[in-house]
Amino acid sequence: MTSPTVSKLVRGHRPLGRTQSAPLPQQPCGQTQALQQLVVQQQHQQFLEKHKLFQQQHIINKIMSKPGDQVSPPGSGAVVPSRHHQSHPEETEEELREHQGLSSSSSTSSSSSVPETGPMRGLVIKQEPLDLQEQEEREQRERQVEQDFLFNQQALLLEQQRIHQLRNYRASIEAAGLPVSIAVHRPLSRAQSSPASASFPIVVQEPPVKHQFTTGLVYDSLMQKHQCICGNATIHPEHAGRIQSIWSRLQERASGLSASQEELQTVHSEAHVLLYGTNPLRQKLDSSVNSMFVRLPCGGVGVDSDTIWNEVHSSAAARLAVGSVVELVFKVALGELKNGFAVVRPPGHHAEESTPMGFCYFNSVAIAAKLLQQRLNVSKILIVDWDVHHGNGTQQAFYADPSVLYLSLHRYDDGNFFPGSGAPDEVGSGAGEGFSVNIAFTGGLEPPMGDAEYLAAFRTLVMPIANEFAPDMVLVSSGFDAVDGHAPPLGGYKLTAKCFGYLTRQLMALAGGRLVLALEGGHDLTAICDASEACISALLGNELDPISFEVLQQRPNANAVHSMEKVVEIHGKYWCSLQRSASTLGCSLSEALQRDTEEAETVSAMASLSVANKHKRTEEEPMEEEALI
Repeated sequence: MTSPTVSKLVRGHRPLGRTQSAPLPQQPCGQTQALQQLVVQQQHQQFLEKHKLFQQQHIINKIMSKPGDQVSPPGSGAVVPSRHHQSHPEETEEELREHQGLSSSSSTSSSSSVPETGPMRGLVIKQEPLDLQEQEEREQRERQVEQDFLFNQQALLLEQQRIHQLRNYRASIEAAGLPVSIAVHRPLSRAQSSPASASFPIVVQEPPVKHQFTTGLVYDSLMQKHQCICGNATIHPEHAGRIQSIWSRLQERASGLSASQEELQTVHSEAHVLLYGTNPLRQKLDSSVNSMFVRLPCGGVGVDSDTIWNEVHSSAAARLAVGSVVELVFKVALGELKNGFAVVRPPGHHAEESTPMGFCYFNSVAIAAKLLQQRLNVSKILIVDWDVHHGNGTQQAFYADPSVLYLSLHRYDDGNFFPGSGAPDEVGSGAGEGFSVNIAFTGGLEPPMGDAEYLAAFRTLVMPIANEFAPDMVLVSSGFDAVDGHAPPLGGYKLTAKCFGYLTRQLMALAGGRLVLALEGGHDLTAICDASEACISALLGNELDPISFEVLQQRPNANAVHSMEKVVEIHGKYWCSLQRSASTLGCSLSEALQRDTEEAETVSAMASLSVANKHKRTEEEPMEEEALI
């Protein structure tokens, strides 16, 4: 994997928090701190100006309170009374210099002045004595100004302390992982009634920025608009309520962005991308493309009998689903997130290079894997597909690629269940031979597969092969149509939602925990909500609901054992780890754990015996040498 710096330059995506239809979000932390700093600077500057004016006014008052020193030759009793100096802020410095110059030159002018000629000769200039009451009022005003100054200084100090406390509180809340929302205000300028600034700036230590290494979720409401124009969701199992109900359950929000045409073409043909990914360009194509769409019994339009097409919104929703998965996968691969779950639609694992099918238009997981290879040089990627239907599109994309291990658990029924692909002997081609592993369950629904069968498959097939492969990144096509609640045509299996939490927890032990789940199939709202919640609880590291005692003691049914034995028979030559686990295919989970414990104890006992025998021989050797002497 390349460095994050290089990879970020290659992957030119906006942050998750930005959507096409939503306004730009506020950044409460950075904006609030910047505005608070600006307020403090403005108030400090205003204080300096106020303090300067106060000192100048004080000096002027002292100057004006002195009697006049410029005296002409005696003999004239004419008196020119002085005016009280009324200053404006813009004039204060200039007038102050004039008064200071007048005061400093008074002694010189009185001692060395030459008698003037003209009408001013003999004129005596004196300052009229100040009235005592007026002087007392001036002193009282000065004292009031000083008191107001001190009061306002204290008020600003308290305000800055409050800001500091708010910052500390926000830092503690962020450290606890809770959302913080602080209203952003405009910086306040100095008003006539607002307090003056403090005499010194208070430097507040900024709390360090702490990034939460946690689980990411991605979703956008635009994907809900991909729906049949008939408006009747009850007859279309792949409908907007699927992701809407999951998102309502999770109560978290992180938005994605649309995939580019270049990204879509890493898996799909150019014609396919133009046809289903760009509405304006599709209209310019040959009119024969209209034959690729069919009229559905409900009155809507689709590409087949159940894959609906909305002329206005479907292409945007499909591209957004891909872009959301890619963005989340990149954030996990770069270490910005610990793991993630993408709540997206339409699904993607059935979409082939040039063919949409099974509700799918673009293969989101396959595109994300291709981009990981091309832009981040991720060398080994594991794709686990536990949708009840085989992911024919994903298998096709990596059928000859040894750097991507595709491992699918699905209902096969000897090719009689949709899409009919995913036979155990579909193992890959060329250099990719052995890197397509299909755990294809047969036997129909007599009995249906459940928790015991999937836990056994993970214990004996999925995890041994995955550990031997040692991936750098794990992607999951996370369909939940194997959960109990789906009719036989859409699944018919009887897995519980909590089982998927345990499957997720096992995959988290791979690739340093770099794991992303992307929603694929699943149409019963209660089932997919419960299963999504269980998977995300596992991703978050929460304690999972315990597996029932019945499931722990239950052995996988005969059809499941036969299907798993077929996988061991075919893939045993590719994966050495299968030979060891083959002996426990028919065991219950508790039996397998007991057998593992006994084997561990046996190995430990044999190791202890070996060490004891070696120690015994070491003690006996000197005696033998002594006997020889």
